[in-house]
Amino acid sequence: MAISQKLLNDGESVVISTRTHPKALLAPLFWLIVSLAVAVVVDSYVDNDIVGWVVWALAAIAIVWLVLAPLVIWATASYTITNRRLITRSGVLTRKGHDIPLSRISDVAYELGLVDRMLGCGTLIVSDASTNGRVSLPDIPHVEETQRRLNQLLHDMNDPSARHDGA
Repeated sequence: MAISQKLLNDGESVVISTRTHPKALLAPLFWLIVSLAVAVVVDSYVDNDIVGWVVWALAAIAIVWLVLAPLVIWATASYTITNRRLITRSGVLTRKGHDIPLSRISDVAYELGLVDRMLGCGTLIVSDASTNGRVSLPDIPHVEETQRRLNQLLHDMNDPSARHDGA
């Protein structure tokens, strides 16, 4: 999900643009299967049409709440690293954003659990010079590569003579 060009300053370019790994959709997928399975089983054992309609209405509410809402939240959240800042955006009706200038970032680390390693994602931890201290970005795809590219940007920013065209 690319960030809108209107949000970029003059001379600013996108280096990495991503969203949370699709791993975040595993729980909604589970709830979709459970909701449909329960509705089908209950509907097949009940001969009353009204009870059947109530069961399917409850299943629809569960699907909207437990499946569609997380899916929309996942689809509208983004993490963008430009040559000047780290940008996070999330939310549907109420948008939230957080920008950290690269010049304020003091450390970039990552954490990989066993499931993260199998799925190719992890948590990117960015420490900055603000009072917030650190920002955790969970389930970033290819987190090791993202950390390397961000470190290269930070290095290039502090040592302009060491610029690499691939970053």
